Amino acid sequence: MTLSPLPILRLKPKMSPRHIRHGFPWVYDNELVTDRRSRAIAPGTIGLLEDAERNPVALVAINPNSRIMARVLDRDTGAEIGRAWIEARLLRAFDLRSRLFEAPYYRLVHAEADGLPGVIIDRFGDVAVIQPNAAWAEAMIEVLSEALVAVTGVSTVIKNASGRARSLEGLDEESAVLRGAAPDGPLAVPMNGATYMADLMGGQKTGIFYDQRPNHAFAARFAPGARVLDVFSHVGGFSLAALAGGAESAVAVDGSEPALALAEAGAAAMGAEARFATRRGDAFAQLEALAAEGESFDVVICDPPAFAPTKKALDRGLRAYERVARLAAPLVREGGLLGLCSCSHAADLGAFRGASVRGIGRAGREARLIHTGFAGPDHPMHPQLAESGYLKALFFAL
Repeated sequence: MTLSPLPILRLKPKMSPRHIRHGFPWVYDNELVTDRRSRAIAPGTIGLLEDAERNPVALVAINPNSRIMARVLDRDTGAEIGRAWIEARLLRAFDLRSRLFEAPYYRLVHAEADGLPGVIIDRFGDVAVIQPNAAWAEAMIEVLSEALVAVTGVSTVIKNASGRARSLEGLDEESAVLRGAAPDGPLAVPMNGATYMADLMGGQKTGIFYDQRPNHAFAARFAPGARVLDVFSHVGGFSLAALAGGAESAVAVDGSEPALALAEAGAAAMGAEARFATRRGDAFAQLEALAAEGESFDVVICDPPAFAPTKKALDRGLRAYERVARLAAPLVREGGLLGLCSCSHAADLGAFRGASVRGIGRAGREARLIHTGFAGPDHPMHPQLAESGYLKALFFAL
């Protein structure tokens, strides 16, 4: 047997490598034989994973600071993880998106599902935003940026270092412009006939959420002539799509003043500012206030942040989803549409649907579930990683 020049991680004797050989992309620290040597490996180092009998299993990215101590990069242990390898993965992702979308506005790389563990890349025309949420991607960020420019031809590459995922990897929060020049203001993003304004330098995550695109489109089918309420609206996701679909009016509710300002700018760019209004404040309080004011809408959509980001938060999160449904349902006119969304991977579809149905029932409304939506095809799901199928959208006719 030829000795590997790479550092080696070995599975514990009772740990079968079968699930990894069959595609599972993560190896947890408690599945590995660890000692001072393995704990001293620099985060982001490429290593070789072996089974307990010292048979090679996969090339992995190592991070002793993370509970996910090894992320599978390639099951070909003879592969070389460098620019050519990254370009091949990017090209595969790029080819898929090019077939899915006419315009270059989409999620280009969705982490493990696109074979680049922990890496998120969103494209905004000639600008790409990378979130290197794993230590190996942080260590290879320059190579990753060069490969991205070579494959897509973008002129500007921005590194976004915000988010909980990076803190779990022990990474910093220092964002940077890696190639080109930072945009001098929000960028206009066309989607579903609407125009969204994305703040790539100071906005939430990469600046906009592409994952809801098909759900925006479904809700917009009910928009012609409708009064629409978009709660937890961010930059106007559902409300601007509804305006583009012919809504009589739309109200966006969010706690963030900058997000609502971007939503207003998007409505103005569409020439729809006269039909658009915003309400800033706590979403639960705003739902209660709208009910007290006697308001009602043909379409009500609630797309809150992750109330259950971890299993520990699941019970509390499900109660919050139930409360959203209970407060939103009374605002929907008879025969109207209620859309409820969850981006909590810890709350699976069944649990989220149960909480939503309980909330609607507690509000004294009867509902028919007419559509269940998920993230768009530029957010592929890794078939063995439930976390990659995080988004659920339930649409009820009340």
